[in-house]
Amino acid sequence: MNKIKVAIVGFGNVGAMALESVINEPDMEFVGVVDTAGKVCITSRINPGRCNCDDPKIPTYQSLKEIPHVDVALICSPSRKVKEIATGILELGINTVDSFDIHSEIINLRNSLDTVAKANGKVSIISAGWDPGINSVMRAWFLAMAPKGITYTNYGPGMSMGHTVAVKAIEGVKNALSITVPAGMGIHRRMVYVELQPDVDFKTIEQRIKQDPYFVKDKTYVFQVPDVNALIDVGHGVLMERNGVSGSTHNQHLRFELRINNPALTAQVMVSAARATMKQNPGCYTMIEVPVIDFLNGDVENFVKNLV
Repeated sequence: MNKIKVAIVGFGNVGAMALESVINEPDMEFVGVVDTAGKVCITSRINPGRCNCDDPKIPTYQSLKEIPHVDVALICSPSRKVKEIATGILELGINTVDSFDIHSEIINLRNSLDTVAKANGKVSIISAGWDPGINSVMRAWFLAMAPKGITYTNYGPGMSMGHTVAVKAIEGVKNALSITVPAGMGIHRRMVYVELQPDVDFKTIEQRIKQDPYFVKDKTYVFQVPDVNALIDVGHGVLMERNGVSGSTHNQHLRFELRINNPALTAQVMVSAARATMKQNPGCYTMIEVPVIDFLNGDVENFVKNLV
């Protein structure tokens, strides 16, 4: 069997978990990490560090061009960098998967990368995480089961990686943690904890956070703390509910719930999506556009026999 050769671009929380997932997939081969910070280690799964150790099991490169053969690149980088990174990788003739999580910008990213992917005969699956991603698929099935109605997606309580990364990118922030707290019926509060660089004005940082597109739609509380690492727990979850109508029958109540390790589940979904990229026609796709069977490793008849 020709194994799918997978590279990881970016080695933070999700990148480290993606490495673990790839090496446990029988149809995949890990071929390297692209990380401009230099050699990487995974001694800490919660907060992967960077060191000068020379581990032959984790080949590290400055560019994908240095790796002899790559089928799929997992982009484990902040969402705001995905478009640029994915475009460059697709132009190299390599499939891409990302977990882009800025919901309002997904359609624009899809259209942009679709053009690039088709021009280079490659496949990109975007927003392949748990939300957007798995939850997106469940929202679609809720709609199929009860076409009329309202779906409420309640996140947390737990750490939001996308929101946390957005705060960390603000100049003057040394470290940050953003926790999502559900208020019910799809309404959320954001609890943001920041550790600041010396002589940085807290009120200025607080205002920038609240004006950021990641936070502007939710009630956001910002707190300054001496040590963010003392607060971090990467657990998260979702409770999705739909009250709707099937045909003319009302009071259909649908419910889907997850309690998860956020980076681990995001990484596993991305790895499964890497497999799916090998089965699509050139173009860019979200998870609701790809058959679920394409994410799975194994014989289709066995899945039909055991799952249907």
